Amino acid sequence: MKKYGAIIIGSGCGSIIVGETMAHGLKAAMIDKGPLIGGTCLNYGCVPSKQLIYPADRIVDIQDSGKLGIAARVENIDFAAIMERVHKSREESQKDARAQLLLAEGLDFYEGETRFVGDRALEVKGERIEGEHVFIAAGSRPFIPPIKGLATVPYLTNESLLEMKEKPDSLIIIGGGYVAVEYGHFFAAMGTKVTILEMADRLVLSEEPEIARLLEKKLAQRLSIFTGARVEEVARDENGITVLTKGAASGAVTRHKAQRILVAVGRQSNADSLNLDGTGVEVDEKGFIKVNPRLETNRKNIYAVGDIIGRQMFTHMANREAATVADNVVHGGKAQVDFNSVPHAVYSWPQIAAVGLTEEEARRKHKVAVGRARYYDVAKGEAMLETDGFAKAILDAPSGKILGFHIIGPYAPELIQEVVNAIKTGGIAGLNRGIHIHPALSELAPTAINRAEPV
Repeated sequence: MKKYGAIIIGSGCGSIIVGETMAHGLKAAMIDKGPLIGGTCLNYGCVPSKQLIYPADRIVDIQDSGKLGIAARVENIDFAAIMERVHKSREESQKDARAQLLLAEGLDFYEGETRFVGDRALEVKGERIEGEHVFIAAGSRPFIPPIKGLATVPYLTNESLLEMKEKPDSLIIIGGGYVAVEYGHFFAAMGTKVTILEMADRLVLSEEPEIARLLEKKLAQRLSIFTGARVEEVARDENGITVLTKGAASGAVTRHKAQRILVAVGRQSNADSLNLDGTGVEVDEKGFIKVNPRLETNRKNIYAVGDIIGRQMFTHMANREAATVADNVVHGGKAQVDFNSVPHAVYSWPQIAAVGLTEEEARRKHKVAVGRARYYDVAKGEAMLETDGFAKAILDAPSGKILGFHIIGPYAPELIQEVVNAIKTGGIAGLNRGIHIHPALSELAPTAINRAEPV
């Protein structure tokens, strides 16, 4: 049995751990199931999805240009070319990633499914290896709900849709989270008739309710949205796919028909493929690995990071977790990960970005002050004729500490960063000390924060 100082399962954020452990003299092995290496973000998530969504943004920009006095129209959309760009980008990324693995002197790379066969001992393709430290970064996969008839139809996921070459005439999306609203925006911009079916009473449940309402209002101008709609059955015939829903309030059964369907109801941990019973590593009721703030499992020298722990499932957070746990191991540190001030974005139309608590969450433990600013309240937003977008600040009323900040509108993912930095550094005072360019959208954050009043 080959022995290593560090074994890393997963080549997404796990690559950060490989680099850090090898740089400090630990003999390392990486295991990845393949065939695509580099993790979800590179192959199925952030990178390819934004390569698709960026053209969709430009299409809607053109369609909305009339409000600025510009007569413009989209004459042609080359769906196949847009998809081909993703395919070529992923091909090149795979070549680069594999080349880096081959050039990594002293790294042993194992490609294939793996399972624990003992405490910090693994088997991959019939070979057994053992590590002094084992880092589990094996990610997640699309969750497929047990809907009657679903297994009998050729449904899409966020992974399989990337292989499409022809635009569907119509598409039903089951789910109303960030994957659903991002791809709903994309396909609607491409000219597909899109229907979103969400079981809850609103889209993007983790967002501020007033932000979710505005997103639904804006998306509903371009596609059909049914909330409170529980999917009961899926069936296929020569004319396409039929989805039956039952209304949460009315109990009425409704039939929805489309050429294709996309299942986007969440993520499932890949921990179930690793035979964790062989280690005693604990998982929660949904199958995600339990860790403490130092990313340690309940078993000595076994750690878990990224999607497989089910907390703040964003690439930037996974990378921070990987860097933290690797640094702790090689330097004997005790650094903890802060899960409370992690920013995220939703690249639908309009865009959403947020950090920290919602108002409802904040009220559970704090006396809160709330401030709001519309894009139109700052000169650049007025110039853009952006009348719908807004920012919402949630503060601890006694101390003025920023508890949460939420934006919906153009460039929201870029605008949130100033607030993220303020939360981690100088707070409101630090944010106000910096001079903000006028006119610029960066004036939105201080405007919302400085308007905060106790509620």
